[in-house]
Amino acid sequence: MTDAGLAARIRAILDSSGVEYEIFPCDPDLADTAVFCERYGYPLDRSANTILVKAKTGGERFVVCVVLAHTRLDVNRTVRKRLGARRVSFASAGETRAATGMEIGGVTPIALPDGLEVWIDARIVACEWVILGGGDRSSKIKVSPALFEGMPDASVIEGLALDPPG
Repeated sequence: MTDAGLAARIRAILDSSGVEYEIFPCDPDLADTAVFCERYGYPLDRSANTILVKAKTGGERFVVCVVLAHTRLDVNRTVRKRLGARRVSFASAGETRAATGMEIGGVTPIALPDGLEVWIDARIVACEWVILGGGDRSSKIKVSPALFEGMPDASVIEGLALDPPG
């Protein structure tokens, strides 16, 4: 799918969701979450990282995990156990592009290919709004987590993320 096609699909899904949202531009060089938040003034505890993880044992499988930026994905316990794999790792940039059609720094849980599971940390649904990747490195989406209710292949997972250190 082209970048324009992906953007149109994301917008169509958002429009049909009935949830309020805002899509806004960002400098692609500032798309990584921590840098984006610092530059544009958004708090880390309202910004989400969308991370592709792969099982390295028991057959290659991928899952998309969405966690607040001030937390850490519990990849070695929660993700590994839920995937039923002895070894898991973060997907590479190339694997992320191949599996999602999106670049790291712009990955969004919206408009993913069918069958790609999305695990959302329970803390996200407690927020009034969150910032998500826009499908590319030049946009972000501010949206209510109500968007995730009824999203195909999405599950809210308690304990998907760990508290920030210290």
